[in-house]
Amino acid sequence: MRSKEWAVHNPGGSGRVLVTKELPGGRWLEILAGADCSVEVCTSREILTTDEIKTAIGGRCDGCIGQLTEPWGKDLLGSLKAAGGKVYSNYAVGYNNVDVASATEMGIPVGNTPGVLTETTAEMAVALTFAAARRLVEGDRFMRAGRYRGWLPSLFLGERLRGKTLGVIGAGRIGSAYARMMAEGHRMNVLYFSPHANRALEERIAAYGEFLESLGERPVTCRRAETVEALLREADVVSLHTILDDTTHHLIHAERLAMMKENAILVNTCRGPVIDEAALVAHCREHPDFRAGLDVYEDEPAMKPGLSELDNVVLVPHIGSATVWTREGMAVLAASNVAGILSGYPVWQGQDISAFLEDDPPKAAPSIVNAKELRLTEYKP
Repeated sequence: MRSKEWAVHNPGGSGRVLVTKELPGGRWLEILAGADCSVEVCTSREILTTDEIKTAIGGRCDGCIGQLTEPWGKDLLGSLKAAGGKVYSNYAVGYNNVDVASATEMGIPVGNTPGVLTETTAEMAVALTFAAARRLVEGDRFMRAGRYRGWLPSLFLGERLRGKTLGVIGAGRIGSAYARMMAEGHRMNVLYFSPHANRALEERIAAYGEFLESLGERPVTCRRAETVEALLREADVVSLHTILDDTTHHLIHAERLAMMKENAILVNTCRGPVIDEAALVAHCREHPDFRAGLDVYEDEPAMKPGLSELDNVVLVPHIGSATVWTREGMAVLAASNVAGILSGYPVWQGQDISAFLEDDPPKAAPSIVNAKELRLTEYKP
């Protein structure tokens, strides 16, 4: 017997798709039903264990939609393959929880949900930046505790960001969107570190700088740092937008924290293990003017001891993509990945997936990360 409750949608479908969490909206269910699939959705808010997912997969399962919180390794993927599984899609743009190499060996396409998270997650990074800089959470607690006795010149002094240096580690889609928001909206100069130069970002901010100059204002700038260390030493704000792999695990550790300015701000909306969280706790204790804004955690959902006690850290529960539009869009993309592969559709090419959110989407799987390795057919309009 299953240890969690499951809801069944379109029970007459000939295919069987397992979804490990309830997803927002209803269109994603329509997409799977349109592919003649019965859809079984776990209604529990608890994270499923590997054994619970294997039990739910059972002897026949055509495809799965899973979560970042679940380790889709060789064992679990093997259970899906043994049950006749033809596709797995992560309900996330990241997929470090999936053993893609093993999936490829088994011939299982792995989907993700890029594109719809870009602006939303960048906006969360902006929100965390200002919440930390202007000490909003501290002020909120102060007011709720009834401690406010009137305006004071020195009450909750924070940091002004206009004209300061913004450090962005990882200048992909989300990092670039965040950099543009902070440069164009708040006149911050951008210093970024990325394996490759982002000429589009540099040209965009350079053009904005020229516009400011035409108004008689000081221009903003954008340049690439040679090393992470160089960026950390110079930046007033550092925001992390990297993937998580062996090269970025504990990218920010004690030694690198010590390189940062005493009153710097560190923001993380990518993956928790990119920061050595225990080292961050120690650093924030020793440097009360240093501030951090975190949406993700190393041992999520747990936090390292002492983190929740720090007034100079803003904490939110992994809600970087938590807008209705984005989360519903993610569900549509994940369902379209599964439905597309089960329907024998080709794989979409290019980064713009907006067509899948419209009324007449392409007959394609929007994002399969191992499509080239599996030599899947490319979509040709």
